[in-house]
Amino acid sequence: MSGRLPPVRAVWTDFGGVLTPPISQDLETFCRRTKIPAGAMRAAMTAVAKPFGGDLMAPLDTPLISEDEWAARMNAELLGRGVDTDLTGFGKHWFEGRETNEPWRAHLAEVRAAGIYVGMLSNMPPAWDPLWRQMICPGGSETLFDGLALSFEIGARKPDRRIFNVAAELAGVAPGQCLLVDDIERNCAGAEAAGWQSIHFTTAEAAAEQLARCLPPQTTAGPAAT
Repeated sequence: MSGRLPPVRAVWTDFGGVLTPPISQDLETFCRRTKIPAGAMRAAMTAVAKPFGGDLMAPLDTPLISEDEWAARMNAELLGRGVDTDLTGFGKHWFEGRETNEPWRAHLAEVRAAGIYVGMLSNMPPAWDPLWRQMICPGGSETLFDGLALSFEIGARKPDRRIFNVAAELAGVAPGQCLLVDDIERNCAGAEAAGWQSIHFTTAEAAAEQLARCLPPQTTAGPAAT
């Protein structure tokens, strides 16, 4: 990032793949636990998402269909691939045993304690709202975040410019002072197209190092724990 960019006043973190392990890893874990072949699961998700534009989570995130309808379509697609299963209540099964990226959560807490606005900006199905809160913020979302920008509440999902505009308004700072930390490059590109800064997340340690260079000089937040 160029040194000419304004210091970041609001840090917006993604959820899946940033505050959790990579989505691909979570999917493999879920498939092992449920004994659904990973290839069949991906193929079914692709088929269900196709009428909604192709992004695997697009049907659920704004939402375009309910989780129950999505599960029914998935059940039918999987049965057509020789997998007899029931994904009703999918979110609860998906979150079972799901891990938190503790080093990144701890670093966000340090950044917030240093006076920087910290929010979560996520493509999130409504049925998952209580589940991620219990996982990441059992004491209440306000214990970690100053604000939330969730796709199902806003009616737009990353990388749509609208969700970034709403998030910047929530933070009360200019778009150029907002920064998105996301594991998906097209979401980072969407943020930058909206005038934001971004960090493509790979590890908590690398993201913390990059973020430190974007914050105001007087901000003190230590490196992410390993």
